[in-house]
Amino acid sequence: QVQLVESGGGLVQAGGSLRLSCAASGRTFSNYVMGWFRQAPGKEREFVAAISWSGDSTYYADSVKGRFTISRDNPKNTVYLQMNTLKPEDTAVYYCAAAHREGITTAQWRYNYWGQGTQVTVSS
Repeated sequence: QVQLVESGGGLVQAGGSLRLSCAASGRTFSNYVMGWFRQAPGKEREFVAAISWSGDSTYYADSVKGRFTISRDNPKNTVYLQMNTLKPEDTAVYYCAAAHREGITTAQWRYNYWGQGTQVTVSS
């Protein structure tokens, strides 16, 4: 079992930045691919970014590429999402998730564990 707790959400103006954190506990954090997803009001949850076990490989949704950066600190059991140049359309609840697999995946069903989410609101 892996427990995930997100933090760092809040209200920010368009063009601003936020850094989300996801603290993991339970099984060996470094054995998991980590991902960030988001769900805007009235929309389905969507993939944002993912990072490999070692942190050497990352993958981003086109909508955030060049603005968001995913990273991880395995000794601290934490994954981060640095979000820059935020836009109102980035407003959503952001979730981190863990997948016990070798390769990065964007498929939600492949992620075994999910956090409760943190709200990000970007005002125009």
